[in-house]
Amino acid sequence: MNTKTTKLLYRITTGLLTALMLMSATMYFAQYDMVSEVFGKLGYPTHIIYPLAIAKYLGLIAIWTNISPKLKEWAYAGFFFDILLAMAAHININDGEFIPSSIGLLLVLSSYYFHRQLEKESK
Repeated sequence: MNTKTTKLLYRITTGLLTALMLMSATMYFAQYDMVSEVFGKLGYPTHIIYPLAIAKYLGLIAIWTNISPKLKEWAYAGFFFDILLAMAAHININDGEFIPSSIGLLLVLSSYYFHRQLEKESK
């Protein structure tokens, strides 16, 4: 795969991941009561909603700005575990809502993969 194609795929997957995370984090602020109810059903404490929303915004900034390679790795790791735990929680309560988080997991893995490919190609 050439660098141009890899960049395009990286931007597409990272853009979709960004849209998902922005929607999620914004909903945490805009629809707190509904999100709080869902968190309760999933077995998660509601006091993590606002910090999690802020962490999502900061993670996106870390990924897009390339402030630090280590920070970018941590952002990807945070998104991976956030989405993996959401998917597991939905599967655990059997509410059929695990598909959006499965798509999110695919997006975070794809974005990370293409990021790593770009790093290899630039060496």
